[in-house]
Amino acid sequence: MRFLLGPSPTMVSRERALPGREERMSVPARHEVLGTPLEPPFPDGLERAVFGMGCFWGAERVFWQAPGVHTTAAGYAGGFTRNPTYEEVCSGGTGHAEVVLAVFDPARTSYDELLRLFWESHDPTQGMRQGNDVGTQYRSVVLYDGDAQREAAEASRDAYERRLREAGYGPTTTEIAPAGPFYYAEPYHQQYLAKNPNGYCGLGGTGVSCPVGVARAG
Repeated sequence: MRFLLGPSPTMVSRERALPGREERMSVPARHEVLGTPLEPPFPDGLERAVFGMGCFWGAERVFWQAPGVHTTAAGYAGGFTRNPTYEEVCSGGTGHAEVVLAVFDPARTSYDELLRLFWESHDPTQGMRQGNDVGTQYRSVVLYDGDAQREAAEASRDAYERRLREAGYGPTTTEIAPAGPFYYAEPYHQQYLAKNPNGYCGLGGTGVSCPVGVARAG
């Protein structure tokens, strides 16, 4: 059951963020659905993508169901606190977003395809919220690894925003930023909806389709 601890819709500053801790979160050895390790080292040739699109329970399911994805994990990124806990992230005191790590095989899928799933699976125009989930941890975010991912993310955002405006939506509020540390969430969050099929999923797309491959189209 989801709960809110009075999060603020305003990002905390680095100076005011909670300090965190040195101890890392315990991580399950294997993915509940895919049977693959959640932590590196990963097989050679695989790539990483990190997305935040609201509650990470439903977001993780989007990507573990996608062809070509080797493993996924729920976690926290984009903030300041070291090794944060769920309660700390929900307080708004860490600056982190709830995110999903998707490790994928570029021979079987593409970053563009994962971006399409990202855009179409949530509403990227809502600011510091997603549906009824309110707080900075629920913001829409793409955390890129290298210039190629940054260019693809920015191009897809621009193309999708044009589609959204045509459908009557406002501008996208998605943050596109370099990937910093990814902190694994608590074990019970990992593949939560596989273990709890009737669990909460706050994701809801706009119904607007996203062009694929726009970064290479120009």
